[in-house]
Amino acid sequence: MAEPRWLNEKEQQAWRAFIAAQRVVNSRIEQQLQRDAGIPHTYFEILVRLSEAQEGRLRMSELAVATLGSRSRLSHAVNRLEQYGWVRREGVESDRRGQVAIITDAGREKLVEIAPGHVEEVRSAIFDALSEEQVDQLYAVCTALAEHPSQER
Repeated sequence: MAEPRWLNEKEQQAWRAFIAAQRVVNSRIEQQLQRDAGIPHTYFEILVRLSEAQEGRLRMSELAVATLGSRSRLSHAVNRLEQYGWVRREGVESDRRGQVAIITDAGREKLVEIAPGHVEEVRSAIFDALSEEQVDQLYAVCTALAEHPSQER
């Protein structure tokens, strides 16, 4: 087994700051969406992804990848969104097991209703605290982290 690559002091500080920032921002976003819409951030993200998709529809497998969720978790979330009338599912003709999630008109209306509060909370939680240069740096750092190849262990 290889020797652990311990974090140096600067890396440890950066790691802990990242974790603290992530918790604060995620907590604020979750609280805002629960307060204003009664839904978790995951449901909001599903509605956004569907609203941005061609014809408001995505295969469930594509939606799982886009939202970085497991298929079972996504299926549960889409079930709830169907109960609200914001999403519906259809089978895929060419694939008997495949399904497509489709945002409904009611889902689009809900998104239009809750998006302004969400954007304001994102602005307040993140961008109001940063300079323009820091926003550019945040973008560069987040892009690098998202594109960094994961190493399977």
